[in-house]
Amino acid sequence: MNAWSKPLAEEPVAAAGARPPRVNLMGIAIDSITEAGLVSAIVSELSAGRGGWVVTPNLDHLRRLSGGRDFRDLCANAQWVVADGMPLIWASRLQGTPLPERVAGSNLIFSLNQALARQGRRVFFLGGDPGTARAAADKLQAQYPGLEVVGCECPEVGFERDPARMQQLRSALQQARPELVWVALGSPKQERLIEHLRHEFPATWWLGVGISFSFVCGQVQRAPRWMQSLGLEWLHRLVQEPRRLARRYLLEGLPFAVRLFSSALGARLRGKARV
Repeated sequence: MNAWSKPLAEEPVAAAGARPPRVNLMGIAIDSITEAGLVSAIVSELSAGRGGWVVTPNLDHLRRLSGGRDFRDLCANAQWVVADGMPLIWASRLQGTPLPERVAGSNLIFSLNQALARQGRRVFFLGGDPGTARAAADKLQAQYPGLEVVGCECPEVGFERDPARMQQLRSALQQARPELVWVALGSPKQERLIEHLRHEFPATWWLGVGISFSFVCGQVQRAPRWMQSLGLEWLHRLVQEPRRLARRYLLEGLPFAVRLFSSALGARLRGKARV
């Protein structure tokens, strides 16, 4: 078992049409569901021939969701929006509507692939740094032998603006017929691509997972579990890539975290946190 994967207790799938409650964080509705519950829901939908899209906002995503209408409207089309970031969990607790746990894309890439492997499902790896899609796919397929990897694509920078290259990608997906596509292009590029393509593949699930291919294949080291549990994964990433991440985490992230907790406290006092 990979150091970052963990066995998930089986959770019953909710009755048809039933959904867990949603929690409002700064005007953004977050689904109150566990990682195991989300995995079960996706597997159930696949068995019924239905596709969908999962968005996993962290603090930076939530900042852009709450501050930019275009990105908010884009992600509102997702079937599930789950909290990938401990600050979101802490804020939900502070306002008196606790989310059950963090549901991180970098963990789902293990737990969901494990569940899909049990059923021999078809998956596609799209994006990542050069070579990481194939390396991650090979590692996960070795770890979960029933997983059927039907394609790996690492398009060049700017491919989304090239109609011919986009058509090549469409053709590759049509030929592969994946039941789930992992998209590792960073946000908001991955969300825009998913929204652009997903309607052509109504039986396919889509998840944007950022840098997760590099985590899986070991190109980038993830924070130790104790740092994750304390909400310090951002600090581990900052030490590794200070030039790229300093603005996001220090100049934008920390002030927004203060706003988030202030908003959560205000929502608790007003009693308006449920969606």
